[in-house]
This record gives sequence, C-alpha cells and structure tokens, in this order.
Amino acid sequence: MSAQGEGRGRPGGVVDLHASLLPLAFLVGTWRGEGVGGYEGLEGFHYGQEITFAADGRPALGYVSHTWWADEPRDGREPGGPLATETGFWRVQPGEDGATVIEVTLAHPFGIAEIYVGSVAGTRIDLDHNVVIRTATARDVTRSVRLYGLVEGGDLAYAIDMEAGGKPMQSHLSARLRRVSD
Repeated sequence: MSAQGEGRGRPGGVVDLHASLLPLAFLVGTWRGEGVGGYEGLEGFHYGQEITFAADGRPALGYVSHTWWADEPRDGREPGGPLATETGFWRVQPGEDGATVIEVTLAHPFGIAEIYVGSVAGTRIDLDHNVVIRTATARDVTRSVRLYGLVEGGDLAYAIDMEAGGKPMQSHLSARLRRVSD
C-alpha cells in the first residue's frame, strides 16, 4: 500500500506503508478540527487541533499533534495561541490469539513521556494500558487512557481520560477532526 507522507520514500512524497501498519492505514494523513477540554477544578475550554500520522516505509507511524486556544480570551490566553504539542510513534505488534496490539510512545514538552498499549478493531483504537514518566517539574499526571476511531462522515474522533493531581480518572479532552490531506 502506498500513502502520502513525509520522509524518505519514492519521488513525489509517496511512501510504502510498512505491512505491519495496515491496521492503522486509515489514520495516515493530516486531520484538523476542534475539541473540548476540562477537568475537575479547571474551567471547560474549546481548542483547535491538527494531527499528522506519517508513514516513511518503516514499521512505525510518525505522530505529531498541535493544539491551540479556540475560546474567547481568558486567563492570558488569546484565540489561536498555542496550547499543547505531542510527538511520537505508533506501532502494531501481533498479540495473543491473533489480536492486533498497538504500541504508542508520546513525548510532551512539559516534562512527560507516555507509553500506551492497546488494541485495534476495524477503525477503533483503544489505548487502555498506560505508563507515564515525569520530570521533577512536570504536572502530576499519573495515568490516562485514549479512544480513537472513525465516526460518521469519515471523521476521526477521540476521547482522553486522565488521572492527575490526586483526582480520579475522568474525562479530559475530546475532539472531532476532518482529514485535510492524505
């Protein structure tokens, strides 16, 4: 399978999607949209987001996410101002009994790195096992889980639940993104 993506590949930006990544082929490309966020003790907010999943022929998808403030000015934030960035890699591994296992590694510029392990079934991805590594100055995030999937109209939707600051696991972020490029 070929996909548009950044990195090494054939002329014109076309690269071969590694065979192990076929269960994630539906993610390849750039997605853009809006989401909502909140957490206990934090006023709800709206954000814009762009996510890119890029193939370069190796057995991992590159992943980059950028978010920006999409609400009225508040607490020193202005519309369009940067919020969060994540970068990492998504891999597929064979699991027990023929299951498809997803391994995701993410790094955040505020001192947190995460490893997720989960499953893919069709166009639904459940990342339900998580390890968080924090620097001494990072936020007190202890665990999170993520759900991604294609929804009506072919959009990519996701939800992230988080356990942080001594508070129980609860909804933190969710968004619906439309594909803007392959």
